[in-house]
Amino acid sequence: MTEVQPVQQMVSSCSGAIITSVFMTPFDVVKVRLQAQQRAELAQKCFLYCNGLMDHICKCAETLCTHTHEGPWYNRPVPVQLNGTLDAFVKISQQEGVQSLWSGLSPTLVVAVPNTVIYFTTYEQLRSLFHRVMLPEGSEPSSLIGGMAGGLARVWSVTVVSPFELVRTKMQAAQMTYRELAVVLRNQVSSSGVRSLWRGWVPTVLRDVPFSVLYWLSYEKQKILMNQQCPSFQFTLVAGAVSGGIAGTLTLPLDVIKTHRQIEIGEEMFSEVERARSSRSTWGMLEYIYQQQGVRGLFSGLVPRLAKVMPACAIMISTYEYAKKFFRNRRQLTAEKGASAS
Repeated sequence: MTEVQPVQQMVSSCSGAIITSVFMTPFDVVKVRLQAQQRAELAQKCFLYCNGLMDHICKCAETLCTHTHEGPWYNRPVPVQLNGTLDAFVKISQQEGVQSLWSGLSPTLVVAVPNTVIYFTTYEQLRSLFHRVMLPEGSEPSSLIGGMAGGLARVWSVTVVSPFELVRTKMQAAQMTYRELAVVLRNQVSSSGVRSLWRGWVPTVLRDVPFSVLYWLSYEKQKILMNQQCPSFQFTLVAGAVSGGIAGTLTLPLDVIKTHRQIEIGEEMFSEVERARSSRSTWGMLEYIYQQQGVRGLFSGLVPRLAKVMPACAIMISTYEYAKKFFRNRRQLTAEKGASAS
């Protein structure tokens, strides 16, 4: 099989991130607006929405009816009652225009594209390296190597993107200007050191690394079982959704902890209680949620999470593999033309 070059892998993953974001953003907008409607009575509160590629931290500063059209996309007024997803699609389109369904696209792309490019390119490079080093030449592929490569690739991408994610989170949660944010970050680095820019790294890694290990382990295993080393588009759609569903279910408690952590970043600026709560360790947060809500609390939101993660994973991996296949076929065709010419 003709190898795909790193630059082509980067282009493939970038294409996948953009297409996934374009498809998923309307659902993000609708779901966030529905959540905002439910939380209209909560002043100075944040809520989190995850679309499978990244998290949206959304803050309602006052009541929903006082928000202006010039405010953030997740704070815009809902002039009519939204009754479910389909009703929200219709009413938002009628009231604000169809283009408003993509009003959250820019902040999604700012973090999703570089994160995805780093993640997928690192995964491909590590998987190839592990195959060369750990397996005898000519041996069958191993799904375990895919899981290892996926986990390490996620650690690297989270480490690189984490400071930018913190900046984006603070801006969305506290509605800061760039100047105000610069002051906050400068004070934070002065008082807590540069390492404070990676705040939230541990819970993010604890959520995303197991997800990546399980996702790639499942995906590569399906490729082996179905003899799809150069997978078809239909296969990648199904395998991506199945792998995302398995990983999303098994790692849901870690996602719940990450959600609480991210929300605290915005809320602690307004509440001494939230500051005290944010000092809990990840394990302490796990115990706290279990004591308050039991096992059900650790697995809350399973259906909504799968409804977001499974389509996002399916679109991302199918687009990525299709783009790789395009580059592979193009390179093979060029090589054949060169061989025939000589």
